Amino acid sequence: MLNYEIIDATVALNIARSLDRYTAPFKIIDGYRLIDNGIDPEATVQIEADGRYIHEASTGDGPVDALARVLKKALTPLFPELTGVKLIDYRANIMDAKRGTATEVEVTIIFTDGKGVWKVSALSENINAASFRVLLDGFEYAIFQHRARPA
Repeated sequence: MLNYEIIDATVALNIARSLDRYTAPFKIIDGYRLIDNGIDPEATVQIEADGRYIHEASTGDGPVDALARVLKKALTPLFPELTGVKLIDYRANIMDAKRGTATEVEVTIIFTDGKGVWKVSALSENINAASFRVLLDGFEYAIFQHRARPA
């Protein structure tokens, strides 16, 4: 049986963000837009990083795939280390089904860059919002790790 260390990037980012010296590598401007007609989902996002503003759109095989693609498309020109980042697992767990449509969903995604493996989790009553938060944190962690590695 193969065993891999999966780093809890949610905890690592929360710790890093609590420190005065941490600066996020990018900022989302005005959230995201997601158009999902059930056939061809499309996501758009605006990002600010290093004094540059980037506005991108992308489609995907589903709403989460569209969100992942648009973020990677927008961020990779500024952070080429994201080229090798892949999503290797996606899970959505209903937290309390008794709340009906107001039920919180916990989304967890496992990422890899070919060197390490990390997971990120987020809660929301909106599965797409939780997925977007996880994707943002997963990509931010990849940048964080790349910058922390010795040259």
